[in-house]
This record gives sequence, C-alpha cells and structure tokens, in this order.
Amino acid sequence: MSELFGALSDGTPVHRWTLQRAGVRVRVLSYGGIVQSVEVPDRDGRTADVVLGFPDLDGYLAHPEPFLGALIGRYANRIAGGRFPLDERTYALARNDGPNSLHGGERGFDKRVWNVTAVEHGVRLTRVSPHGEEGFPGRLEVTATYTLDSSGALRIAYEAVTDAPTVVNLTNHTYWNLGGAGSGAAGGHELRLAASRYTPVDEHLIPAGAPAEVEGTRFDFRQSRKTGSGYDHNFVLDKGVTRAAEEVAELHDPASGRTLTVATTEPGMQLYTADHIAAPFAPGDGIALETQHHPDSPNRPDFPTTVLRPGEVYRSETVYGFSAR
Repeated sequence: MSELFGALSDGTPVHRWTLQRAGVRVRVLSYGGIVQSVEVPDRDGRTADVVLGFPDLDGYLAHPEPFLGALIGRYANRIAGGRFPLDERTYALARNDGPNSLHGGERGFDKRVWNVTAVEHGVRLTRVSPHGEEGFPGRLEVTATYTLDSSGALRIAYEAVTDAPTVVNLTNHTYWNLGGAGSGAAGGHELRLAASRYTPVDEHLIPAGAPAEVEGTRFDFRQSRKTGSGYDHNFVLDKGVTRAAEEVAELHDPASGRTLTVATTEPGMQLYTADHIAAPFAPGDGIALETQHHPDSPNRPDFPTTVLRPGEVYRSETVYGFSAR
C-alpha cells in the first residue's frame, strides 16, 4: 500500500509504502529508502513504534544528519581523508565529516528519491548512481528490496552492478528503541554481539592499527549486557563475510520484553549509541546497529575488500527479527 508523503522543493513527489505481515507493520519512504516506522507488540501484546523517525517529510529534510532509518551509500561509514586508491589511481571524494567522507558524501543515497515498485510481501527500490557522484567512480545500478517474511522479520537485500571499478558498502541506519519511540533513553537495552574484536579509532573515528580483542574491555558484548553510552565503533563479527545471513546480534528491552535479532552476510557492525543526536531527539534515545564492511576499507588492504568490478554483482543481506519475552 502506498500513499503520497510529501514533495521536495523542486516538486518531486515522495511516497510512503506500508508493509504488514504477522503482526508487524513497517513503513518505508521513497526518499532515502528510509524505514520510517516499525510497529511490533510487547510481551503483553501492546504495539509500539520501535524506531526513531519523523511524522512528515519536512522533519527528514530539516534534520538530515542523524540519517534516521536511511539507506546509506555508496559507502557506509568513513573513508579517511576523503580519498582512496584503486587500480593505480587515487579518487577524491566529498568531505562531509571533518577531513573524511561519511556515508556517501554531501548528498548520499539517504538524500535521493528512489524508484519503488511493489513485490510479494514488500517493495523494491532502484536507483542509478552516475559515474562521479560524490567523487565515486563508475555508473552504479543499485537495488534494495525490503520484505516481511512469514514470521514478520524485516529482510533488506541489496544488489549492485557497475560499469567501472568502484567501491561499495551499503547499510541501513535505523535507530532502535524497543521501549517505543519517545519512551526515553535506550541505554538500558541489553545487547549480545558475536564479535571477539573491534576496530580502535583515532580522533576522527578512523580505524587505527589492527583490530583489538574485546576481552577485558567495555567492548565485550559476547554475553548480553546493558549497552550504556559512548559507542560509535565497528565490531569485527566472528563469522566474517558469509553467503547467507547469519545471526550476529540480539537487542533486548527488559521493560517491554521486546527483542530484536540481527542476521547478516556482512563482516562488521557499527554500534552507535546516539550520544550526539540532536533535537528533537535526546542523546541516547536510540541504538543503531549498522551491518557493514569495515570503515575505511578502501584504504585498508588488510580488511575484507569493498571493491566491485564490472561483471561482478554486489550482494548483501540483513534480517531484523522481532519477538517478545
């Protein structure tokens, strides 16, 4: 089901699509591929929206920086210095995070209107990113398919092809609050994360040195515990890159009983506790679990590659499951 959600200043219409199955209702916008809302029941059957979002398009246009619920690309997370080498050439990107390129640049995929068509139990978003957009090489054809399975799990499957060598790293930037949006800080949520290592960062949040062990540090979420605050770090998932999505995380709200599981094909996850989110939200109101390849991978040959070449197909999948206990 789709409806008009608003229009950009140039008159381009933005639509909202509603997906509903197995007691879960998800709303997706053609602007930025944004997951605007996810409504799920608690242990007593009471339904609430468990993601941070705005009720209208003007909210997203006025507050783009939190990337609420957005489809992020071409490159999720940071690329150091806004530059990377590829095939003996160095590419300069838009720098929108101090000296770095962040989440695709000044006008990444989160600020574009996507073409949307209905598919069984969901929607398919498509877009062509032209060669040179935000400095990235290659004409990139991107597809992101959002579906609800028979259990009500939200599945996001990404595909991309290019006509020239490039780098690609796509993710979704939803902020979760399982107590319900507007219920207060999410720092009391309990997180379990299948990651024995994380990537330490410098003052610009660029990975510094080799991944470090979480053992004996505040980064150890191998056993479920409260998230607290102070995290904007990439975790190296123990499973690495996989062809099929494997469960890597569980987020649980003891108060409501709502539980979110995350399965992915990706080798990393950025945990962001929203310490710097601004009005109309308060710091810590949500928790972002961004499945991804590691930040600055184009400058780190020791990390899993993000290079995509002509004739190859980029594929990535993440599944968000919902339950209550």
